[in-house]
Amino acid sequence: MVAALFTAAAAALGFAASASAQVTATGTMGSNNPPEPTMGTKINQTSMSRLVTVNSIDDFCIFGPPEPGKTIGETEGIQVAWCTQPRNNARVIPDGTLTAVHFVKTDFYVQVMALGDFTKIGLGADDYGGELDPHGATGEGNPVGGNVTSNVTGQEVHYQEWMEFLSYSQVCIRICTGENSTYPAATMCEHKLDEMGCNFVMPGDYSDKVFDTCEGEVAYPPGVYPVGESSYSSFAQRFTGTYTDNGTPVAYTVGDTATPSSVAMTPATSNCVKQTSIMANNVASGSKSGDSGPDAKATNEAAHAQAGNGGNNGAVGSTAPAFALAVTAGVVVLSAAAILL
Repeated sequence: MVAALFTAAAAALGFAASASAQVTATGTMGSNNPPEPTMGTKINQTSMSRLVTVNSIDDFCIFGPPEPGKTIGETEGIQVAWCTQPRNNARVIPDGTLTAVHFVKTDFYVQVMALGDFTKIGLGADDYGGELDPHGATGEGNPVGGNVTSNVTGQEVHYQEWMEFLSYSQVCIRICTGENSTYPAATMCEHKLDEMGCNFVMPGDYSDKVFDTCEGEVAYPPGVYPVGESSYSSFAQRFTGTYTDNGTPVAYTVGDTATPSSVAMTPATSNCVKQTSIMANNVASGSKSGDSGPDAKATNEAAHAQAGNGGNNGAVGSTAPAFALAVTAGVVVLSAAAILL
């Protein structure tokens, strides 16, 4: 039933296999990053590289803390790249950190949903996390100088739009690799719902102790809901702040007043391939540095490590506002008052 409804809605919304316009990055590479994504770089667990690559279940990176002891919210501007394999001059996620990884490729984006013990990369045991994206409050990105690439189209491409949610036990990251006339990449990687968490913004399979690679249907953009056959509503997260007008602080509130009970739909997956774990990298928790040489590479390719134990919640949203119907025929209504977070 859900799949049938999605198929009909997808046609109306313009979801199609032809959504192949590559939304490539137009900015400069971060000063701490290599000029291009590179496999087999030296392991450096104090690296400040901020180049994230998402290629496959065994070869992906996330943004994570540069040091323990602070929350994601306190350090979002200086997060660094953590990768499953030695690459991009980045830090390496220690073996045993990840207890589940779901890798999904669609016509509009590639997405990783993972569970694990992210205290192994510096998160606090009670840090419910935060949201990272290429915009941030200043437009310079969170983290500043963060870049993303993927080769899921068959070649290495630097992409402009992405989003990540990370907590002590859950992470999800989406790189938007395509767009069409209805939904630009920025809409499919909508980044202003930072309190809603992975399950709302990137719905999918978050089962623990499962490692799989799947093809996926395209989800509705975050916060978008179909209304009837040709209209849609959007949800704007509630936010209260202040601005200064001629030296006088002025309080303001934007967004909707009720929280949606669920997402519009959870996209189906197909052609899934399961494996027992991700490829080992022979890096232990607490390691500082090392070399990724031929022997290490051969070991990595020959064995898959058994993942350790970790939690299965996190990157979860706090109670946030829900959606009020703002309907326009055939067009997503995005709140003009929404601000960059």
